[in-house]
Amino acid sequence: MEYHNTVLLNETVDGLAIKPDGVYVDVTFGGGGHSKEILKRLGPKGRLLAFDQDEDALSNVPDDERFTLIRENFRFIKRFLRFHGVKKVDGILGDFGVSSHQFDVPERGFSTRFDSDLDMRMDQTKNLSAFQVINEYEESDLRKMFYQYGELKNAPKIARAIVSKRKEKEIKTSQDLKEVLTPFLPRHREHKVLAQIYQAIRIEVNQEIEALKEFLEQTPELLKEEGRLSLISYHSLEDRLVKRYMRSGLFEGEPEKDMYGNVSVPFKKVGKLIVPSAEEIEHNNRARSAKLRIAEKL
Repeated sequence: MEYHNTVLLNETVDGLAIKPDGVYVDVTFGGGGHSKEILKRLGPKGRLLAFDQDEDALSNVPDDERFTLIRENFRFIKRFLRFHGVKKVDGILGDFGVSSHQFDVPERGFSTRFDSDLDMRMDQTKNLSAFQVINEYEESDLRKMFYQYGELKNAPKIARAIVSKRKEKEIKTSQDLKEVLTPFLPRHREHKVLAQIYQAIRIEVNQEIEALKEFLEQTPELLKEEGRLSLISYHSLEDRLVKRYMRSGLFEGEPEKDMYGNVSVPFKKVGKLIVPSAEEIEHNNRARSAKLRIAEKL
């Protein structure tokens, strides 16, 4: 099975402006596509550290003494780089979202295509799964989750239907969940709406928004001057956070001005937003919603 079709491979690594003896971090190792390209461009004194919380990623580790895989969530980037003796790096790459491999393994529960137990954990050692979210969350929490993370206007009705159904019996599988959701899946748009619902549950299970915020807040301290951030997002929630943080170093509001009217921001934007070509999308459908943004540390 193809583990992962690497999205925007050259564009993302080009964005790092690799120095042969530099130190780089790939915070979403997965199938190792981006990491292997970085290693190709590094010299013998270069170093690459990568993060991935999914045990399946271990099978993709390259046999290269310049490479270190850290089995942790990238929200802990500063702590684990320090553990490995690294305080500053020349560039950080991130390809957020779910890998093709995770979507294609039915028992992981990420895909709407298969009937499987409700899971969706990227780190299988964690306790919180989609089953707990659907069967144990309060109706108000489900409503908030579907509205914020799925951007679903009928979030209250979806939450109410789930709570009503689980009083009769536990909602154990994706098929059980689909049966509850059927009234909310409009004809000709059912796959899109179902994907939004699954996205909301997955983000909650894996605390993806919190993890992304915590990661971004650590990057100004970790990057050397002129160090690069090269980040791919797949939905508007992620992209909005990345775009705002690269622009202002904040997630909300605007940076404060000093007495002379100047603002201090950690990054400057490099180039324009990059999206995949029609040819890449044709070969890799997962790439269709990818957005690459690049920034340089000031």
